[in-house]
Amino acid sequence: MTQATLPRPWFDADASALAQAIVRGDCSAEQALQRTLADVAAINPALNAVCLLAPEIGLARARELDTELAACRNDDERAARLRARPFFGVPLLLKDVGAATAHRGLPSRAGSRLFPQGAPWPVDGTLTQRYLAAGFVPFGRSTSPEMGMSATTEAVAYGGPTRNPWNRAHSSGGSSGGAAAATASGMTTIAHANDGAGSIRIPASACGLIGLKPSRGLMPTGPLVGEGWGGLAIDHVLTRSVRDCAAALDVTAGADAGAPYAAPPLPASCVAALADPPRRLRIGLIKQFYEGDAVHPEVAAVLQEFALQLQRLGHAVEEASIDFTTHEVVFPVMQGVATGTALFLDQLAASRGRAIDPGEVEPVVWSAYQHARSVKATDYLAAINTFHRLGRRMAVFHERFDLLLTPTLAEPPAVLGRFTMDRPDFIDYRLGPTGLWCYTPFCPLANATGAPAISLPVGRSASGLPIGAMLSALHGQDLLLLQLAAQWEAVHGPVPLAGERP
Repeated sequence: MTQATLPRPWFDADASALAQAIVRGDCSAEQALQRTLADVAAINPALNAVCLLAPEIGLARARELDTELAACRNDDERAARLRARPFFGVPLLLKDVGAATAHRGLPSRAGSRLFPQGAPWPVDGTLTQRYLAAGFVPFGRSTSPEMGMSATTEAVAYGGPTRNPWNRAHSSGGSSGGAAAATASGMTTIAHANDGAGSIRIPASACGLIGLKPSRGLMPTGPLVGEGWGGLAIDHVLTRSVRDCAAALDVTAGADAGAPYAAPPLPASCVAALADPPRRLRIGLIKQFYEGDAVHPEVAAVLQEFALQLQRLGHAVEEASIDFTTHEVVFPVMQGVATGTALFLDQLAASRGRAIDPGEVEPVVWSAYQHARSVKATDYLAAINTFHRLGRRMAVFHERFDLLLTPTLAEPPAVLGRFTMDRPDFIDYRLGPTGLWCYTPFCPLANATGAPAISLPVGRSASGLPIGAMLSALHGQDLLLLQLAAQWEAVHGPVPLAGERP
């Protein structure tokens, strides 16, 4: 199939523009949702990006917002409503994995056959509550690999892979692959995502979107959990504009009650701060694997051109190196992923009164579950200590460079089937000769250190597939990344929908 066969979505601008249109009266929140549902019905069969629809939940919320808007007596009151709810009436997909976006009307399957009807949530997550307060209209869930454990979204539970809207023979990335495919195709203007080892940035790169992994502790995770995967995982969104990415932080960032730690607070308005260009930045460029091996030549060429663009914007870009290996980063991250997954499965087994059977989960997940049983408590703490040690070493790197620039992925988006989770060895799946580390060696570092990192859609392969570049900063410097991204976006132009010319 070709991209030309995908129907054109009803709204092709960003989420902020949609909220403005609704408040202006161009359409109602209910009409926006109905048109979005029609787009999902028309586009999703080709992509398999949406795994749950709950129109009645979304329609009830949209009608509440329409009633609220109808009570406004003049344009000033409408403008005040938009300031209070910057995403007024915007339909939102929540990812099918993660407790931060628990929603009592939207059960989660976690990409797993363990939950054929979806597991219900006892409460709404704090992040969900903040989305609702911001004016979003949650109406369904987007696909993810089982337990969020892959860089591609090909869960058996969904009956087929999630396809990249730029080329449906290729992966949309993972684990927020459904969120990326939905946003890049225009089914939605924005989608919730989360990131435990690159799961926002990988699909952002694969689908040509903007994806920020915020600083550890910046986003709420409660009330059901304190942190995900030992602090590796964090939530945010996938967007087609920098202002949407910043606006979503404005309405959601900040630790919730009882959080184990908190990142430094952001300014009152990240969106307003985007108007201020960053100072002249020193940027360290790494355009090969940490070990020195070359990345895909098309990725290297796109990254080099992006570095030149940054120089033309007035920044100093200099080749750099880091004195650790990919394995040194990825192995302890996988220890955290495996033990976090095992804890979830053990809790499930206890609650249902019977053990997890290997036939109930995909082989990689079962292998991770078994691997976690061999991880001693001291091994786990050693992994946490490695995260801290890597953070200290990156702090030294940032004494010389404000930002680190790398590819997001080491090659263009993978062909579907290459990284399916039917392998019997979790560690080999991630770190073997043909493992995921060859595809995504750069993303896990920011999860380990807790640093913010953003993937920007800076180029295309010869076949037209998106290629992303990743910038990361010191912990707490999320706004600096957004300001540089906005500066680049002002020159580059808006992110196109899949299939459009740049």
